[in-house]
Amino acid sequence: MPAPCPECIRSYFWKRYGSYAKNSAHCVTHCVSVEPLIEKGTPAFRRACLALILASLVVFANLYAIHPLLPLIAETFQITSLQASSVFTLTNLTLACSLLVHGPLSDAIGRKGPLLAGITATLVLNLAMAYTTDYSLLLWLRAALGICLGVLPAVAIAYLGDSMSRKAMVAAVGLYIAGNTVGGAGGRLAGGFIGEHLGLQAVFLSLAAFTLLGLICVAILLPRPAGFLPQRLSLAGSFRSFIDHLCNRQLLPAFLLGGCNFMIFINLYTYLTFRLSAEPWQLGAGALGLLFLTYLAGTFSAALSGRLSYGGGLPGMAIGVLLLIGGCLITLSEQLWLILAGLLCNAFGFFLTHSLANAWINQHATHSKASASSLYSVFYYLGSALGVYYLEPFWRLAGWPSVVAGSLLVLLINLGLIVYLRRKSFPA
Repeated sequence: MPAPCPECIRSYFWKRYGSYAKNSAHCVTHCVSVEPLIEKGTPAFRRACLALILASLVVFANLYAIHPLLPLIAETFQITSLQASSVFTLTNLTLACSLLVHGPLSDAIGRKGPLLAGITATLVLNLAMAYTTDYSLLLWLRAALGICLGVLPAVAIAYLGDSMSRKAMVAAVGLYIAGNTVGGAGGRLAGGFIGEHLGLQAVFLSLAAFTLLGLICVAILLPRPAGFLPQRLSLAGSFRSFIDHLCNRQLLPAFLLGGCNFMIFINLYTYLTFRLSAEPWQLGAGALGLLFLTYLAGTFSAALSGRLSYGGGLPGMAIGVLLLIGGCLITLSEQLWLILAGLLCNAFGFFLTHSLANAWINQHATHSKASASSLYSVFYYLGSALGVYYLEPFWRLAGWPSVVAGSLLVLLINLGLIVYLRRKSFPA
């Protein structure tokens, strides 16, 4: 495919950022034609959103299905709570590291192809995990799974930035994040019930069947990104892009915000499964899976995030962090219904901040948007993987109250990061 000429690039960027420019005959006859960007409410908008929602259902169901099964895994393999948690956190760690490759690769070769390849590999790994009975092998397969699942976070937001107008992109990001919450909650719910009644093998076989169905639907529905401009793949160029993003004072605090937020949010659930599986609650894997229905509050807040994007989304991010702080404090109660209320508050606040931070990254990255989105996801999933090691000493020290105290320390730092972004972006 020939390289786009300056006329193409000028026409694309005028369209992308709100001005009007007609496609010139030169663009049509000499290089890649500049297709119109997808607008909100059009059939193409609905197809693209549905395809990415289905992809996120597949990816996050695979990532999180074993989350409520950690006490069961510890009992089955006769291992400690930290070793059982590693089956979950190692996937997040390898997912985070893989994004350093997926992002630049996607900027060079495209968005749709790598996404379909990652889902296909996920299907194969699920079939392998269904027939392993060795803890070490399961750990390695889950590590490989993280590499495959990392394709979606690397390309999804960049795909929306390539394909859609600014207004449509902000709305689509919220819908995509809403799909993340449904995939995470549904995967945990199904994983808990299937694991408790049919065992781990049935969980992985069910995930394989669901992954195959999702692969077919995404391949059919997802349109080609109209505004994608391939970049030359080079190690030095990718390194420079990452350095540029890390040196951007409007991006680095947002990266840290995403990582710290997820570090606390996801690992509160991890330690809550151990808390509620003990006295006086003694909940089984199926009941623990029901806890993750509280994610649906995040589905609602993510879908609404586009309406809270004033001020660059920073006030909405701050509201989300404050809600997460309030939810943590509510979970200190011994009443199960209050614990659930605290989790609902946590989910609403976390996904509100997460959606707005994703949109912020895409809007403030000056180039290599997939690399910028990948860096955000690196911080995001590294936070998830490292959070269990950060909170484990608090858990051993004084149980749940200590975990909440450790969480509040990080969330206060998040508020400071938002204040910093506000001052840098709107100094007046």
